[in-house]
Amino acid sequence: MRLTVVGANGRMGRTLVRLIAEHPDLALHAALAREGSPALGQDAGMLAGTGPLGALLTADAETALAGADGVIDFSTPATSRRLAELAAARGLVHVIGTTGFSAADEAAIGKAAAGARIVKSGNMSLGVNLLATLVETAARALPPGAFDIEIVEMHHRHKVDAPSGTALLLGRAAAAGREVELEAASVRVRDGHTGPRPEGAIGFATLRGGSVVGDHQVMLAGEGERIELGHRAEDRSVFARGALTAALWAGGKAPGLYSMRDVLGL
Repeated sequence: MRLTVVGANGRMGRTLVRLIAEHPDLALHAALAREGSPALGQDAGMLAGTGPLGALLTADAETALAGADGVIDFSTPATSRRLAELAAARGLVHVIGTTGFSAADEAAIGKAAAGARIVKSGNMSLGVNLLATLVETAARALPPGAFDIEIVEMHHRHKVDAPSGTALLLGRAAAAGREVELEAASVRVRDGHTGPRPEGAIGFATLRGGSVVGDHQVMLAGEGERIELGHRAEDRSVFARGALTAALWAGGKAPGLYSMRDVLGL
């Protein structure tokens, strides 16, 4: 499978390039970088430490997608939206690990899924997506009047969106278990005299600092007992491996918008 990697000069991009080079069923087709990047024209394999792979970094997305089977995309909402449109026009696989989308972005990506095979998730880790299933099951089993749900997440100091895409993924799983809309139930900020906690609320707490790859904990707190479900990412390669698993899975599917839970059969 011939894959184009977006942001191939970044930390996630270099990890993807390295894992693609090691995988017997994958090949690096092209490497994208932002306009003006000092890495443009360099061999993506050399940047990733694999040795030359013949894929020179370019800012031309249309050229990078020509002849590809799929694109792996951990970038920005605007870039992902544009790539979804290009992938749809070519019938490609588009794996999206980007977070921070607006409602308009989500709608545009959903429209692009009519032509592309899009796998989109706030977290590409196989473990996190299993965790989301466990959270949904727990939220469904434990009534909101007896158990309160709080989601705590921590990431490195450079992360720009909050709550994290993973925290929102877990929040949506909890909301699905309770058959409510997350937007109506979520509490993102607490400051000052907030009053008692509303029954059925799904709370979020966001921590930032250091080089933390990603820690997430979902607490279901009842009277006299508390259930804690969590995941700790120790290396970014878990996200890259999940994304490549998704790309191979989507290669045999019809156009549509899929999640990592679809990939795992959950």
